[in-house]
Amino acid sequence: MLKHRIIDRLKFQKKNNLFRKPLIINRRQGKYVYIDNQKLISFASNDYLGFGDSKYLREKVAQNFRKFGSSASSSRLVTGSFHSITEAEKAFARYFGYTSCLFFPSGYQANLGLLSALFQKGDTIFFDKHVHASAIKGMLLSQSNFVGYRHNAMSHLEQRLKKKQYQQQICAVVTESLFSMDGDLLHVDHLNQLRKRYGFFCIVDEAHAFGALGQKGRGIARKVADVAVGTFGKALGLFGAFVLGPEWVREYLINYSSPFIYTTSLPEAHGASALDLIHMLEKSDNKRQDLYDISRMMKHKLANEGLTVRGDAHILALEIGDEANSMHLSQHLFKHGFLAFPARYPTVPLGKSIIRISMNALHTPDDINAFVSALKLGATWIH
Repeated sequence: MLKHRIIDRLKFQKKNNLFRKPLIINRRQGKYVYIDNQKLISFASNDYLGFGDSKYLREKVAQNFRKFGSSASSSRLVTGSFHSITEAEKAFARYFGYTSCLFFPSGYQANLGLLSALFQKGDTIFFDKHVHASAIKGMLLSQSNFVGYRHNAMSHLEQRLKKKQYQQQICAVVTESLFSMDGDLLHVDHLNQLRKRYGFFCIVDEAHAFGALGQKGRGIARKVADVAVGTFGKALGLFGAFVLGPEWVREYLINYSSPFIYTTSLPEAHGASALDLIHMLEKSDNKRQDLYDISRMMKHKLANEGLTVRGDAHILALEIGDEANSMHLSQHLFKHGFLAFPARYPTVPLGKSIIRISMNALHTPDDINAFVSALKLGATWIH
């Protein structure tokens, strides 16, 4: 019975162009990936600054793993809280302008562990309807009352906040600073005005902004965020994640967050590598400027071709709509030497499929021109 149900659901996914099967990447080299010996320019990676294939960072990480070993072999609360990790947490808190920091093995675990631990039945969480799936899962596990508001619509959020039944409750707002699929930026000043007016606790996921946006890559939401979530696996070119906030949040997560307590710690070498990353971030203004310039160029080129494209920074969403059309266009681009993924339901709403274009500081104007030319050849899939 179980097997039949699973097979039926997989058939449904295939029939509706929603089936997922990971591509096997043979090798990565800067902005390029190799799949079955085909060299493609990638517009699919979150390696926004090119750190993920940085020779300097590779050598630093290799040195650290040779020095410290390959595994923590324990949870943080047993023997996995190494000096290098606690020092790196202090350094990240200082760098991003928060009182404390706590590392998690992944961004999913960070959101899950933060929201499921901090909130409980009787609390209310207002959330942008386009937040990451890990945040939704964390809210579900908290058993709090959670209320969605229209994507990036501060006026709609205020309508929710004004309702009397929320006035005597513990309330929080959960949002992102750079949205991972839409590519738009949070209205930080407007949200901060609402925070001062209504006094809610504010959690901002800056996973796609840290490293790439703001002064020295410090993100854009510090003025409004009581707690921020970041990841090493995007612009920072490593793995793992971190939660920034007041010391009482850190202490509470250490004592009550299951995804932190009941998992093996990041290895000792990770802490040392995270400290090396701080120096890279400080010295990467040129990369951030390159990323900004090339992202603007891509958006303007696409718009000039009459395509509907959204995005305020280095994530661009090319609107397609039909899932089959987005799949066909992605395959067309693949044949012409480009890797760009179709985002489909449930990542985006059904019938609102996009080609998510992820920019990299290593991309060049020639890459953009060639990509847009390939898109034009496949324009029949769009219309």
